[in-house]
Amino acid sequence: MKVEHQIRTFEKIFKEYDGSQPLHRFLVGYFKANKQMGSSDRRWASRYLYSFFRIGKALPERSLLDRLVVGDFLCNTSSSLLLQSQQPEWHEQVSLPIAAKLVLVQDQYPEFELEAIFPFSEPLSEGIDRQAFLESFFTQPDLFIRVKAKHATEIHTTLTEAGVHVKELSENVFSLPNGTKLGHILPNTKYYQVQDLSSQRTGKYFQPKPYEYWWDCCAASGGKSLLLHEMEPKVQLLVSDVRENSLNNLDERFQEAGINKYQKKVLDLLVDNEQHLHHYEFDGIILDAPCSGSGTWGRTPEMLYYFNEHKVKQFNGLQKAIATNVLKYLKPGQPLIYITCSVFSAENEAVVDHLQQTCGLQLEEMEVIKGYHEKADTMFVARFRKV
Repeated sequence: MKVEHQIRTFEKIFKEYDGSQPLHRFLVGYFKANKQMGSSDRRWASRYLYSFFRIGKALPERSLLDRLVVGDFLCNTSSSLLLQSQQPEWHEQVSLPIAAKLVLVQDQYPEFELEAIFPFSEPLSEGIDRQAFLESFFTQPDLFIRVKAKHATEIHTTLTEAGVHVKELSENVFSLPNGTKLGHILPNTKYYQVQDLSSQRTGKYFQPKPYEYWWDCCAASGGKSLLLHEMEPKVQLLVSDVRENSLNNLDERFQEAGINKYQKKVLDLLVDNEQHLHHYEFDGIILDAPCSGSGTWGRTPEMLYYFNEHKVKQFNGLQKAIATNVLKYLKPGQPLIYITCSVFSAENEAVVDHLQQTCGLQLEEMEVIKGYHEKADTMFVARFRKV
């Protein structure tokens, strides 16, 4: 039977995947190595794997198949051969709201606990609605793009004509279904950037001025730098990261966006970089710090499944050390923007407290950007001023 084939395929892939790389990258390589899998096989395997990981560590005593069935029911609004064969009474109820589906699951599996999805003892940042946050894991986040205002109408029309359901969140921010093939529909990325909604909202804390010199010190592929430059095209910019391949991706994105004037350095911010930066003084520093990424696990639920809680303490140490090391290059009276995509207080408020107490920083404002209500990531941002 076809459903048995789907289950065997899921089990085979699950056993080969160990969480050491993002699931989507692993699947690209797996499907490439298993060319006998058709598009339908790939689609169902992906659905089952992501649905399984979305329920985290819930129902640990149940079989792999039981947990897969529960995940497939909770995380999808259309049925599957799996549901039809394993839980036929859920087949007609798959489009119910999450609250109603949770009742059905708990009737069938009384030991099911929502808390077990995210079973970590580390406290969440203040203001996070734990129930809403946990329930958000059952829904795949949207894809968000920031478009140049003068091209917004054209881009909206192109997407709509391609059959994409577009939600216009503002004159230059669109929400699209995750999985939209943007590269085929909008090959020219000069007029838009893919960036999560919450990540875009960190920009209101930047407040750059013309001709200021800013440092995006953990720039990765440059999302925050592109946002900064869009807010103030006359800003001068140094970008750095410990990973050279990330900066190569940044180069490509900057080139596509028409940004040519910037400096770039490969730097390990955990060591003394005085030989590279001894003459630098910045008007602003963006520290998008290494973190657990727990606010983005709705996009990468495999990270939720494989995460070890002791890493929170490690990230806390990294964040404090990096912030301390970069502050010496910030001019007095100027801002440090501290950002994480974590929901853990230890990576957010605890670091804020440390920086105020030990580094001569004055907190101006901080916020947990709660993306779980908007099918977006959850992030934390704090704006400090150096005394």
